[in-house]
Amino acid sequence: MKLAAEHAIAVLILCGLASYPSAVQRGIQKHPTGKNVSGEEGKAAPEPLTPDDGLAVIVAALDSRIHLRAQRDCSHLVHAVYAHAGFPYRYVDSSDLYVGIPDFERVAHPQPGDLVVWPGHVGIVINPSEKVFFSAMRSGPGIDAFDAPYWKHREPARFYRYVKRGSVQNASKARDRVLVTHQSK
Repeated sequence: MKLAAEHAIAVLILCGLASYPSAVQRGIQKHPTGKNVSGEEGKAAPEPLTPDDGLAVIVAALDSRIHLRAQRDCSHLVHAVYAHAGFPYRYVDSSDLYVGIPDFERVAHPQPGDLVVWPGHVGIVINPSEKVFFSAMRSGPGIDAFDAPYWKHREPARFYRYVKRGSVQNASKARDRVLVTHQSK
């Protein structure tokens, strides 16, 4: 069953992320001096996770070692996945995530790798157009639709995007490490 879930997630990644342009395709460029908008050298301004970074979060979610090390609940699993992908944050439970924490900004339109949060449950958005997310379910790590009847009966879902700050200067290196590690399996 675990293999089937990993296969399903991999298929969703391949199908769902094909429509998300990479940073190069979007034409994002860094200023050649390395200065941020305030003119400070070497310090990156806070910026939200890119779709490319979101892919690293999803790939980290596929790593079965994370499932074995993380405690059995959803918030610990999501926390471990983000840390493995190179995007650490101070652990908080899903109820605190629902209210909001400084490491994440609330967004109206999720992208792959964002959080989908209800009071008492959190998951990682895999494919927003199909409304699919990954989380710790009753039967273990798996995927579900965030518009399924079970989730619709809860308070409305909120979506949050990780905000990269000074401590995540090498996020693209961490993302590349996660992607290479997963591809070599």
